[in-house]
Amino acid sequence: MMSRNNQVIEQFKRLISIVKTLRSPSGCEWDRAQDSESLSPYFLEEAYEVIEAIHENDRDKLMEELGDLMLHIVFQGDLAEENSQFTLADSLKNICDKLERRHPHVFGDTRVESVSDIKHNWEEIKLKEGRKSLMEGLPKTLPALLLARRIQERASQVGFDWDKIDSVWDKVHEELDELKEAIQHSDKDTITMEFGDLLFSLVNLSRFLDINPEQALKATSSKFVQRFQYIEDRLRAKKQSLQNASLEEMDTLWNEIRHAEKSSDPL
Repeated sequence: MMSRNNQVIEQFKRLISIVKTLRSPSGCEWDRAQDSESLSPYFLEEAYEVIEAIHENDRDKLMEELGDLMLHIVFQGDLAEENSQFTLADSLKNICDKLERRHPHVFGDTRVESVSDIKHNWEEIKLKEGRKSLMEGLPKTLPALLLARRIQERASQVGFDWDKIDSVWDKVHEELDELKEAIQHSDKDTITMEFGDLLFSLVNLSRFLDINPEQALKATSSKFVQRFQYIEDRLRAKKQSLQNASLEEMDTLWNEIRHAEKSSDPL
């Protein structure tokens, strides 16, 4: 019986072979027409679908989406090999070498006392590898809330952080006051900057509360959509459209669904 590791290797080889066949002259015209840039939006979409499956705790979906993501990894590797840039083996060797190098407490003789020590060593090693700034390597394509969170986490790892949550609250209120002041002066550029500062301080607060700001905002957005669709359904049942409904009518229905959610009473 084939071991699990061998099964993984065999299926990975099979995926590589399928991609090469699709890219061959006798393969698929659409696949042959793709390049790294044209595939990048799909790559990002698949990554988000993996995250969604994790958040939904849907293991069957996660299994499927990880496969879809691996397809894009193999596809990008095959494109790079075709253009004589690098091979998928080069990528695998690079990450293996990096993991061993950045975990000297596992693959070397470095001693650590805590997770904080591990994170500190990780960032120190990255700087030794040639990075000139602790902030280098953060993808510009990250969602803004997640990017802010990662920036703050990196700064925190070297001690550049608030000591307690009370100070974070003070900063949130300070930024809110500055935004109000900017709005009073009707300066759009300053308003934009202060609004960003307020969001950044709220992300900091989420970090102290151990809340993922991206997930929190997505959950709120999803809740808003569900409540708004409830309004649409209720109006539709009355043979009434959104366009003809008054704000007061919509507010009444909004409060109705809110009350039902709080009381957990089915409507």
